[in-house]
Amino acid sequence: MIVVTTPTGQVGRRLVRHLLAAGTKVKVVVRDAARLGDDVREQVEVVEGTHDDPAVLDAALPGAEALFWLVPPNPAAASAEEHYLTFARAGGAAVRRHGVGHVVAVSSAGHGWTKPAGVLSAAFAMDVELRKAGAAYRAVSPPFYMENLLGQLASIRERGVFALACAADRPLATIATRDIAATAAGLLTDRSWTEQADVPVFGPDRLTPEGMAEVLSEELGRPVAYQRITLAGFAAMRRSQGASERLVADAAEMFAAQDDGIYDADWATATIAATDFRTWCREVLKPAL
Repeated sequence: MIVVTTPTGQVGRRLVRHLLAAGTKVKVVVRDAARLGDDVREQVEVVEGTHDDPAVLDAALPGAEALFWLVPPNPAAASAEEHYLTFARAGGAAVRRHGVGHVVAVSSAGHGWTKPAGVLSAAFAMDVELRKAGAAYRAVSPPFYMENLLGQLASIRERGVFALACAADRPLATIATRDIAATAAGLLTDRSWTEQADVPVFGPDRLTPEGMAEVLSEELGRPVAYQRITLAGFAAMRRSQGASERLVADAAEMFAAQDDGIYDADWATATIAATDFRTWCREVLKPAL
């Protein structure tokens, strides 16, 4: 039996379907079971609650052969690192208590980066904490999610613009969430692996943001331009939205690290996933528009 956290998220919902299609017995930890699709809810065992709660994990993990771990975002958290570590401490302790043999977590590319990287550093701290549990561990380590652009649908539709805090002419490694889910499913269903390791997974492109804009323009049949946001401008925008100074710094450090090349070293060892940016635009972004 495999336990899956965040089964209604971009990665988790795809992962659950992969596992069910493979005939795997699945138990999910979910805040609200009503958010599961009817067909999924009929095929899985459900534990309601949040996976930073030891009691919820104690209900979910008895008999588990493997655990899929993903920390959900929380814009109200005091800091990204403390948010990730709160979950990881609860998860690591529960893995030890219940003798779970394999853990697959979604982390970030860029392990070994020595400068502050905000949310990405928080993911690395999570890996350190979960590894202490002693289970065989794989940190699926993706770069920038293509799905992040779905938050800019209105700007793309109404203004023909998408914006990031990245240099326009520097390649940005990307990944589709479907490929993160497929990688995790492969690790969870074939547990012949042992020990602990990072698993960088990248899409096949090496596009700059300007190159991404060209692909978007071609796929949508109308001009789309890239606009770079300065870190100062981004910080001011987030403060106006009520974000704490620590969360503003976490996001700014992440964008700065991406611009400085935090993902670059992993190109040498990354598994290259199937979905290129053009295919993702055609199959995901364009229908969403």
